[in-house]
Amino acid sequence: MIKAAIILLLVIVVWRWALGSWPWDGLFAQPGREAELARARQLLGVGRKAGREQIVAAHRRMLARVHPDRGGSSEAVHEANAARDLLLDELPGGGGPGGAKGADGSGGDDAGGAN
Repeated sequence: MIKAAIILLLVIVVWRWALGSWPWDGLFAQPGREAELARARQLLGVGRKAGREQIVAAHRRMLARVHPDRGGSSEAVHEANAARDLLLDELPGGGGPGGAKGADGSGGDDAGGAN
């Protein structure tokens, strides 16, 4: 029994040395990208299946609360923008913040009205 415990301890130490993390770290932690996406969804208050319109609407609601002109901070605005950009980049087809502007009516006044 003591030999088995010593062998297990050596395996754990070699694992830590070779891979740079403890064997049990992967059991409880989310992968980096998934953790970022989960945080962005939580910040904006949208679900996993949220579409572009829902993400943009949630971002606007968030900005209305945290904008510096309304007593918020610029850091909070930057966090909301980063969350929006991350979630839009994850949508099928890219859908980044600048790529499909105007598709939901946002930002289309200055370019689309003159044609």
